[in-house]
Amino acid sequence: MRRGASMRILVLGAGALGGYFGGRLLEAGAELAFLVRPKRQAQLRERGLVLRCPATGELRRPVTALTAAELRPGWDIVLLSCKAYDLEAAIDSLRPVVGPETAVLPVLNGLSHLDRLREAFGAGAVLGGLAKIRATLNPAGEVINLSDWRYLTLGELDGTMTPRVTRFAELARQGGILAEAVPDIRGAMWAKLVHLGTVAAATVLLRGSTGQIARAPGGTAFLLTLLERNMAIAAHHGHPVPAGFAEEYRALLSDPAGTYTASMLRDLESGGRIEADHILGHLLQAAGEAGVDPSLHAIAYLHAKTYEQRRAEEKAA
Repeated sequence: MRRGASMRILVLGAGALGGYFGGRLLEAGAELAFLVRPKRQAQLRERGLVLRCPATGELRRPVTALTAAELRPGWDIVLLSCKAYDLEAAIDSLRPVVGPETAVLPVLNGLSHLDRLREAFGAGAVLGGLAKIRATLNPAGEVINLSDWRYLTLGELDGTMTPRVTRFAELARQGGILAEAVPDIRGAMWAKLVHLGTVAAATVLLRGSTGQIARAPGGTAFLLTLLERNMAIAAHHGHPVPAGFAEEYRALLSDPAGTYTASMLRDLESGGRIEADHILGHLLQAAGEAGVDPSLHAIAYLHAKTYEQRRAEEKAA
């Protein structure tokens, strides 16, 4: 990475997550481009990037939007913000541009993508990362942050605190992102998987928000049992969740007024693709490895995979 130079960042995708973080990094002074499909490229070239957030206000600005055929090497960081089921396509697009000095920062859900990225680009190229944001892309192509969440956590997978992670985190904070570079990024990613896997499994299986489930007979007990099993899985794999995390999510899941749903449920109800294998399937396998009762994970995964079969048949009809 060039000392003293502007950080060159390529963001794969300009949807809800990539568009928000990319826009804020641009405001901080990054030399940044978005890797997008032709339809999104045309939209961004015509209207620019528009994002709205309760905490950082409205942003409207022209941006550089490239298709895969237009990419060239020379990037310091590639921010990988695609869905997990698009990982292989993303790897193919990035092969020509990830050089020996390029770091790949994925903020995908789950953990299985780390091994695949390290296989594709080398262990030293891949960082760990996670995002916490409630954002959506409206029909006009505008990025709408639905809350003041705008968290981005990253780190080296070997636990060292290198200039590339600390410099990126500082740049992100300058843009209004609540960013942090941490030594135990794997632990942070496991904590997110515990949280996401619990809410995704419950809301997809029962088709309601956490509050609606909690108000149903036996709903709170179901949510807390699922949470405890996921925490046991993480602990077995060497990443017990912090006590404060456990208390926070027990309270969240027990709240009868809660309105929390997983993005997987929203994707499912809109007829879209879902990350069944990368979240629910991963936890089901991990439960078996940990000797944790897998029954709740198995039924949630079966439910999601049955939806995928139905969706495939309906699209083929």
